[in-house]
Amino acid sequence: MKVLVLEDEKPIRDLLRINLKRAGLDVVEAATGEEALTIAGEHRNIDIAIVDLMLPGISGFQVCDELRRQFPRLGIIMLTAKSQEVDKVMGLEAGADDYVVKPFSPVELTARVRALYRRMYPEEAPLPQNHIELAPFTLLLDERKLLKNSIDIPLTPTEYSIVKLLMEQPGKAVNRDEILTSVWGQYFMGELKIVDVNISRIRQKIGQEVSGPQYLETVWGFGYLWRVQPC
Repeated sequence: MKVLVLEDEKPIRDLLRINLKRAGLDVVEAATGEEALTIAGEHRNIDIAIVDLMLPGISGFQVCDELRRQFPRLGIIMLTAKSQEVDKVMGLEAGADDYVVKPFSPVELTARVRALYRRMYPEEAPLPQNHIELAPFTLLLDERKLLKNSIDIPLTPTEYSIVKLLMEQPGKAVNRDEILTSVWGQYFMGELKIVDVNISRIRQKIGQEVSGPQYLETVWGFGYLWRVQPC
């Protein structure tokens, strides 16, 4: 696993590098957003980026947004010194898969990195079919891609996991707690809001509008379901 660490404070960056390498991960570092984007473009084989929110120059939000645009399937974890919900939501809306609030335990952060990587590359049992067809969508399980009318819709690793969970159970309402546990793991310490933010991002990507077909439907007070559309 190759990890990009973007952190402007050298002591924290050194701490992250030491602990991640000790865990057996390949680490590249950047002190500014501009440097991180350059490194990501040069390496192009980075699995996960750890991005600090408060940076000199371009912000962590901007970096996250640009990384997501260039590398749709890159895993991104946001580091923030703020605990307000609005900062977490903004990070998630910028494309982050997860967030960790400073001060944090290096052991916890390493565990979050490994958990995100497992979501990106799950060790799944062989399936009798390698795709799920729910017109106009096709979910390619082997390639971890979502197609709409044969057009690729780039999803983050977390978004793909949510779509897969719901498309495997079409027409069934899935509780938000179940989504959180299935996608982020039973020991995830974050808030349910992370589910709603990712659902919102998925809706934008699949082109769901209020007046159009409700593919991804909200079950108020409970969770979400993938609606089977009539032929």
